[in-house]
Amino acid sequence: MKIPQNVDFFIFDLGNVIIDIDYDFSINELKKILPEHKHNLTSQFFPSQFHKDYEKGLISSAEFRNEVRRLYQEDWTDDQIDHVWNSLLRVIPQERIDLVNRLKTDFGTGILSNTNAIHIDKMGEILQKQHGEKSVHELCHHAFLSHEMGLAKPDEAIYEAVLDVIKLPARKVLFFDDLEANIKGAKNVGLQVHHITHPKGLVAFFGLT
Repeated sequence: MKIPQNVDFFIFDLGNVIIDIDYDFSINELKKILPEHKHNLTSQFFPSQFHKDYEKGLISSAEFRNEVRRLYQEDWTDDQIDHVWNSLLRVIPQERIDLVNRLKTDFGTGILSNTNAIHIDKMGEILQKQHGEKSVHELCHHAFLSHEMGLAKPDEAIYEAVLDVIKLPARKVLFFDDLEANIKGAKNVGLQVHHITHPKGLVAFFGLT
């Protein structure tokens, strides 16, 4: 395995870095329970303000579900909403789990994700079912989750908050993310960065393909 020099801590985004995500799949699941004349509203599901508020922990899971009901004027159950919301979470390739576990023995590791309570609960189920891992919080040494921190990428404040916890200079930390804006935010505070643009991007970086 190729390890870059001058790195003491590795930080990973979740979506499309650790777990594959598929927004189109989730939108198709939404269409299954939404009357056809409302399908034009599906594009508002992920970019909504209440989604951003939920990821920052500004509203609860119950409030989030109520906002979904209000947006679509549908009396859906919690389970129906959770199913659609979680359906974008797909597969966690074993090679990514193996990589994180190998790094964990010799380096500091962390998760840094814009996420929410419903997704994190589902992530725990997927980790347990697919890999026997207990939870996101135990996957790495630290789990920095936006809804628990009240901050979100790409705001520089969230990266600064991470550095305050791990007590390392930014230049000693390498951050992996699939979104260019998040990479830029991390780079602005001095972190080393690597933009993941391919499903094999993470393992390829370490020469494992």
